[in-house]
Amino acid sequence: MEQQDTPLMQQWRAAKASSQGAIVFARVGDFYEMFYEDAELASRVLGLTLTSRNNGGAAEVPLAGIPVKACSEYLRRLVQRGYRVAICEQVEDPKLAKGLVRREVVETITPGAAFADDLLDGTRHNFLCALRLAGSGDGAVIGVAAADVSTGEFRLAVAPRRDADAWLARLSPREVLIARGAEDDRHLHGLDGVLVTEREAWEFDPSLARDDLQRQFAVHSLEGFGLGPSDEAAVGAAGALLRYLRELQPGGLPHLARPSVERAGGTMPLDEMTRRNLELVESLRPGGDVDGERAGTLLGVLDRTQTPMGARLLRQWLLAPLVERDAIDARLDAVSAIAADALARETLREALDGVRDVERLASKAAAGRATPRELRALGDSLGRLPQVKQALERLLADGGATGRLADVAAKWEDCAELCSEVSNALVPRPPLQLGDEATIAPGTDAELDELRALRDGGKDAIAEIQAAERARTGIQSLKVGFNKVFGYYLEISNAHRERVPDDYQRRQTLTGGERYVTPALKEYEEKVLNAAERIELRERALFEALRTRAGAEIARLQVIAARVAELDVLAALAEVAEREGYVRPALTDGFDCDVVGGRHPVVERMMAREKFIPNDLRLTEDSRLIILTGPNMAGKSTILRQVGLIQLMAQVGSFVPATRATLGVVDRLFTRVGASDNLVRGQSTFMVEMTETSAILNTATRRSLVLLDEIGRGTSTYDGVSIAWSVSEHLHDQVGCKTIFATHYHELVALADELSAVRNMTVAVREVGDQVLFLHRLIPGGADRSYGIEVGRLAGLPAPVLARAKEVLALLEGEGANMANALDRGGSPSAERRAPSTGRRSALGARRSTGSQLGLFGLEEPTHAPAPPHPVVESLKTVDPNNLTPMQALELIARLAAEAQRS
Repeated sequence: MEQQDTPLMQQWRAAKASSQGAIVFARVGDFYEMFYEDAELASRVLGLTLTSRNNGGAAEVPLAGIPVKACSEYLRRLVQRGYRVAICEQVEDPKLAKGLVRREVVETITPGAAFADDLLDGTRHNFLCALRLAGSGDGAVIGVAAADVSTGEFRLAVAPRRDADAWLARLSPREVLIARGAEDDRHLHGLDGVLVTEREAWEFDPSLARDDLQRQFAVHSLEGFGLGPSDEAAVGAAGALLRYLRELQPGGLPHLARPSVERAGGTMPLDEMTRRNLELVESLRPGGDVDGERAGTLLGVLDRTQTPMGARLLRQWLLAPLVERDAIDARLDAVSAIAADALARETLREALDGVRDVERLASKAAAGRATPRELRALGDSLGRLPQVKQALERLLADGGATGRLADVAAKWEDCAELCSEVSNALVPRPPLQLGDEATIAPGTDAELDELRALRDGGKDAIAEIQAAERARTGIQSLKVGFNKVFGYYLEISNAHRERVPDDYQRRQTLTGGERYVTPALKEYEEKVLNAAERIELRERALFEALRTRAGAEIARLQVIAARVAELDVLAALAEVAEREGYVRPALTDGFDCDVVGGRHPVVERMMAREKFIPNDLRLTEDSRLIILTGPNMAGKSTILRQVGLIQLMAQVGSFVPATRATLGVVDRLFTRVGASDNLVRGQSTFMVEMTETSAILNTATRRSLVLLDEIGRGTSTYDGVSIAWSVSEHLHDQVGCKTIFATHYHELVALADELSAVRNMTVAVREVGDQVLFLHRLIPGGADRSYGIEVGRLAGLPAPVLARAKEVLALLEGEGANMANALDRGGSPSAERRAPSTGRRSALGARRSTGSQLGLFGLEEPTHAPAPPHPVVESLKTVDPNNLTPMQALELIARLAAEAQRS
């Protein structure tokens, strides 16, 4: 029963009730202990021994514990598994406590709210987001509030509902808050694998949120942040986020920066399939080298940043390309200036190399969490800034006096006075925690120096006391000693007992003498015995004052971190451009895309430079849709991704892998390359393919770039060709955007005869005997073969299988005409397997001009009376092609061919 709980269990129950389902780590001496269901869960997840303790005569309480010193590793494992952990600390000194030590929850750690380095990835933000949907239909919007408590960054945005997934992907939140019962929010793709925390719907109310925001930032209005009536959804999300963070951090959020408001239209929303297909920050083939999950990604190629802030900003830029040409050119100007001066670039990068994570270190200081070693790292990082400034000034002097570099220089901060204070106050290599070793440098504080001298100079002081007492008493055999029972004492033999001064106090009688103490000796003893404890207390007071001083500069330090991050990214892009032979793209507001000698930035990095075959590509108003055909393994998908990456890199502000590139700025970039089942969402390959294609057709504009690969291959051949054909027509006629459509449906090459802005291109091959050489060279024209059997040979299929495949292919090609004729005699529209010749108008082309209802590839509907049903046709009516195995299909074809010949 609850009334029988011990005082400790009463404290635990109070902490548990206020922690909203978190696992409570209750500090008990040198251990964090967990009870009841927390103990049982922790024992399963962490592999701890489950024991029990008596609860004041009541039933035994399940118990599991971990040492305080080992807490970080256990905490990391729990948080990475998605659990919340409430830290219930002893908030008073056990030596001074009257009765049970008082305990309180000082913080709750969740995947989205963490400070510890071992819970964070230095190369990416750790955002906690709140979402609020507003409106309906085409006018529906989503309000997003995002905070990274480790850096203090706070962002607000309102975006169209259709772009919600793109905004969430940019932020990559570890935890998301939604209103309880908001099922629509749960179905956002960006929430896959993210901890979702439900909050009460009233917490998202904009009117309450305005009051919370005004109190947090001590303002009378939110208009100064650029928030107006159209931003109610974001304001409501921000209110829920602040309320949640205050619960997690009872000590407050002094480091939370004023919100930056992002508007839709300044950056390009990148949907999930485009991010995945272009492998921007996560590879489709994770692992493989030291870069880990970044291997094979654009981020892995471009990230030569020197600081954690720079690495995070580069990732952010890649996921949010710019769509305004002036802003893009400003970044390109800065990259050009840095790339042009090799010495200044090297000096800048060397200076940046010594700068630690100022953003997170400053936030820890402001939150009162920075350790001595972390605060020293902050001071040392500030000490590198004058060198960074010197390199920047050289770049400005060499012609970069305008644009982004000039803006960075104009807003430069270095906090020299704080750097000096920290560097002078702390020893060069402070300990991880206070009390382990000396933290405050000698000469910083007179009282501390005196205590250290007292502690470290004890022998000398004892010798002085002994000499003074010998001189005073004239007893040369007098000596000072020490034991744990009596402490310090003066020992005098019985032969000199008569000469003992009156102020000596007897403490112990020995066989040959007496032991005494004096008031002066006891005073010294007290000083020595308490010196170590007093040193720790004094160091703690001095360190906390210094940390508070650093935390008070959080706003300036955040500005410094932002400027350093931007310089770091620009310098990294310049370094990559020079090392990899990239060129500056020419951005225009026009339509055309003209790339000469384009290369895939990731693929060329993974192979010898001279082995990669560059390609030219031009898209204009008159040739805006390219049907790209060619064999398997010829490189069609690589070319598609290459075009998309070059466009994206240019709009990020990076140089591009090409000999020359003139690019019209695009508002959206869509890629559909490959397909896979989404079992989590219960969608088949074909359903995923159609859903993604639908999103493109409904969202793309004339200024978009669309890259499609193998649309329609997830269903039967004729359905697939039909869909691919109609999608191409829609993009050409209705959308009018730049499009490259890679396909094995060779029938689509006929589109060039029907649609004015369609052009055929193929990837060249050379046949040498029975073998095929893939040249990876893009040339005009269409392909009529896929060379699938040759690819099978390269993949190592057994020779008998390859031989049989050739026989079956010959059978299919030879029987194609017979099959069509047989179907014609049966009265059904013919279905030509091969594409119409270039000299003949296709059936779909005829339908476009006449409006008559024709078969997909039939030339005309028969006008004569239908012939009697053909047995082959009747047999086909009973066949379900979706349920045939390849072997069954081959057997069926052979049987039908034989039956057709007999008839």
